[in-house]
Amino acid sequence: MALGLIYFFTLNVQFSDGFYLPGVAPHEYQDRDKVIIKAVKMTSIKTAHLPYDYYYLPFCPPEGKKEYKPENLGEVLRGDRIVNTAYKLNMNKDKPCEILCGSADKPITISKDDGKKFIKLIKQSYSVHMIVDNLPVATKLVTQDNRIQYEHGFKLGVMSNNVAYLYNHIQFNIKVHQNKEKKTFRIVGFEAAPRSYALDQIKSGKGCKLPQKGTSVPGQAVKADGTTKLMYTYSVTWEEEESIEWASRWDTYLRMSDVQIHWFSIVNSLVIVLVLSGALAMILIRTLRRDIANYNKDDVEETMEETGWKLVHGDVFRPPPHPRLLASCVGAGVQIFYMFLVTIIFAMFGMLSPARRGALMNAGIVMFVLMGTIAGYSSGRLFKTIKGQEWKKSAFLTATLYPGIIFGTCFILNFFLWGQQSTGAVPFTTMLALLLLWFGISTPLVYLGSYFGYRKQPYEHPVRTNQIPRQVPEQVWYMHPIICTLIAGVLPFGAFFIELFFILTAIWENQFYYLFGFLFLVFLILVVSCSEITIALTYFQLCAENYHWWWRSFFMSGGCSIYVFAYCIFYYVAKLDIIDFVPTLLYFGYTMLMILTFYLLTGTIGFFSTYWFIRRIYGAVKID
Repeated sequence: MALGLIYFFTLNVQFSDGFYLPGVAPHEYQDRDKVIIKAVKMTSIKTAHLPYDYYYLPFCPPEGKKEYKPENLGEVLRGDRIVNTAYKLNMNKDKPCEILCGSADKPITISKDDGKKFIKLIKQSYSVHMIVDNLPVATKLVTQDNRIQYEHGFKLGVMSNNVAYLYNHIQFNIKVHQNKEKKTFRIVGFEAAPRSYALDQIKSGKGCKLPQKGTSVPGQAVKADGTTKLMYTYSVTWEEEESIEWASRWDTYLRMSDVQIHWFSIVNSLVIVLVLSGALAMILIRTLRRDIANYNKDDVEETMEETGWKLVHGDVFRPPPHPRLLASCVGAGVQIFYMFLVTIIFAMFGMLSPARRGALMNAGIVMFVLMGTIAGYSSGRLFKTIKGQEWKKSAFLTATLYPGIIFGTCFILNFFLWGQQSTGAVPFTTMLALLLLWFGISTPLVYLGSYFGYRKQPYEHPVRTNQIPRQVPEQVWYMHPIICTLIAGVLPFGAFFIELFFILTAIWENQFYYLFGFLFLVFLILVVSCSEITIALTYFQLCAENYHWWWRSFFMSGGCSIYVFAYCIFYYVAKLDIIDFVPTLLYFGYTMLMILTFYLLTGTIGFFSTYWFIRRIYGAVKID
């Protein structure tokens, strides 16, 4: 059955790669129609989330004024700043060499400050990102085994012998699919091949002429003394591609990683976790059935002494310490759970395609805000169940605890982004919009849910709680909370650590993540594994006559986040080449927010599954 589901989701992913929502129609170009190239941003995997605006460097300005496209919330948070450029293209019209700006007689002079910027960004391997017809530019690479690969954008320049060479000539290769009947064209591919030519190597007049192929040229070096003189040029070739349809034009970009390895790794992880979960569930169920059968035998009931988990029936539902904080953490976890579930379902069916820039982040924020009602209801009813008072204070903590940590951390990190003049810095107006979503929509919804949740009858408990708590006997060493937390985190981490690699790659290395069908399967396995391992360890804890399970079940299930954090450190050391302070601060700042989110999510899953389990087992035995 698992392999069948995997096959289904694999087909779903393949057919949804080029899926577009109604209303996103292809653009039909006539011969010689104007084609617009827009710049998005400049990024580097060596500086984490530290993007720059295209005109942060003195590139050729467009005719007229710079026109920035209005971005949605997701694009702003991604650091996109889509702006027009000076490149002039016409459909199906090749241009061997065109001058963008500057000439041999009147070259562009790079100032000292701009020269330092160029050198800094070239050293940090920054890439320029552009789009044509909403299709991002890519650079074609040929590996040593003659395989063709693509990387996003094109490099700003290259370092050679400690000298920075700027790519001042861009060769654009645009692939089109022609409709023979209508005599129209659709853009299905956008590639760039950057080159570096010194000023005296490009013959310029009305146009320009590049050096012959095979000519050894040093390229256009950039100096920090204000003496750099250059000219920007470009060339365009149009290539008719009959094998690529418009609906599948994103396949090149979505297959930049080795998807086959991804598939086999996910299948391997799923099979292992399913086998381990099944074995654990069978052992636990058989043990419980034997215990319940022994407790409920009429002939031995009067003579048999209470032992194990039945012995603590009068204390197992005793309210935990800090009930308001527990209810708030669980409420935040519920909000994250449903936000993630709904978002991933929409993405799985192609409604959040990478072609819709910023749509995934937009959907996540909107879903989190709208799930405030469910979070408030879960928190309010649990708070009433554990004898909490003043539900309004509990609702306020639920509405502000997790979002407050997220907003406060991002606000502090935003100062460093502002200091670096990065487009990753969230504008003040956007911050006001986020605050409006938080306090204007999410918080009232949490209060509304808490109101109805607190008015609802509390969860029923099958046994009464004693007035005097019994003493917990000394526990064996392997039942220590830290040991149990570390043990509980292993199995869930094994369920998705392969997927975690691809998620981190998409976040920190500017890759597109699109295998949401697999992510949905991994999420289901994560829920099952968190539930089973937490239930098992809680059962062993109750058998040891330790009834303090409320917070402990939350901590144990959230212990998976410890391994996630350790893996993020490994990924930082082994996969990334970040050395500067600000990118390092950004990486670990955002990573801690991810860990907190994951901790609340998995902790809530383990808590509710354990709560359901304890109510079931104590409701199944006869208690005097």
